[in-house]
Amino acid sequence: MFLEYIQNLQRVLQETVVDKNGVFMDADQGLKEYISQLIAAHDRGNHIFFIGNGGSAGICTHSANDYSKNGGMRSLALHDGAVLTCLGNDFGFEFIFSKQIEFHAREGDILIAISSSGRSADILRGVEAAKVKGMYVCTFSGFSNENPLRKTGDLNWYVPSGEYGFVEMAHQIIIHCALDRKDALSRNNI
Repeated sequence: MFLEYIQNLQRVLQETVVDKNGVFMDADQGLKEYISQLIAAHDRGNHIFFIGNGGSAGICTHSANDYSKNGGMRSLALHDGAVLTCLGNDFGFEFIFSKQIEFHAREGDILIAISSSGRSADILRGVEAAKVKGMYVCTFSGFSNENPLRKTGDLNWYVPSGEYGFVEMAHQIIIHCALDRKDALSRNNI
């Protein structure tokens, strides 16, 4: 039972698809692209913003903390409860991230947009706002290969599974792998 579960997770990770502006690449190339963008943004003095709902919000908060504390990168998860309820009340839930991006982001920042379904209106609007700002956008999605988020980023990771657990774990593994491999890439060891 356990080994079968782990084998299925491994299969899902191996079948994960990544594209850069619509051009497909293998996972190692995608990881190098992602890490290179993180390093470049940090070197320019830019920030990395994470957005997601539910379990993906948890991944965002965890990742922003790790990227800041362990990676030395300026990273924020846009999930403060008071801010979300204020913006949701004043503008509508679908604007909770786009408004924060309008307020705080600048050209050259990075947006990491995570949605298992790839269909969340607040995430899609956040990506739109990021593009207007001139941010580099990296998306993480799953479920249907036709989900709209999958086509919106500069770099798009798609996990081909309909199970929340596998999609969320795969997203967390990829995002954490980038952090763990960042120093090796900056030394040209990967």
